[in-house]
Amino acid sequence: MASGALTAESVATELRSFETAMKESAELRNALLSPAVPPARKRAVIARLAEMMPLCRQVKNFLMVLIDHRRSGELSETIAAFEWEIDERLGVVRADVRSAQALGGDQVQALAAELERVTGKKVRLDPKVEPGLIGGVRVRIGSTVYDGSVQGRLEALGRQLRAG
Repeated sequence: MASGALTAESVATELRSFETAMKESAELRNALLSPAVPPARKRAVIARLAEMMPLCRQVKNFLMVLIDHRRSGELSETIAAFEWEIDERLGVVRADVRSAQALGGDQVQALAAELERVTGKKVRLDPKVEPGLIGGVRVRIGSTVYDGSVQGRLEALGRQLRAG
């Protein structure tokens, strides 16, 4: 995003693009993470990448700060914390979604719409496959769990049978 309006979302997107480039290139990862590479060389690498990708001045400067403070190895955690803060300020809640099989696009949209209705907030889904659920979906938003999984229903049935 070398031009255009700078938004928190565009910054997060650029940071994720840089993170992906680091993950995909062992040479780049080694250059930025190795203590044997001098900080000036690391700064030059980031400056070059900022032109090639392109990255806005703020993202480039932020990456330079990580280099200067020997924190480039914590890029993923830093990005996650930044995205969490963006969501928090925008009133978006994150939903950790576990399903027995990958959810289709329509299922994701329907689930997001239902969770937005229930919570009254915009919801960002983080879907993952968990085969042990057998079927259905388990959603965690903060400390609240919505368990519509077959495994959850079987466990609830087992508790009822033991109690009664």
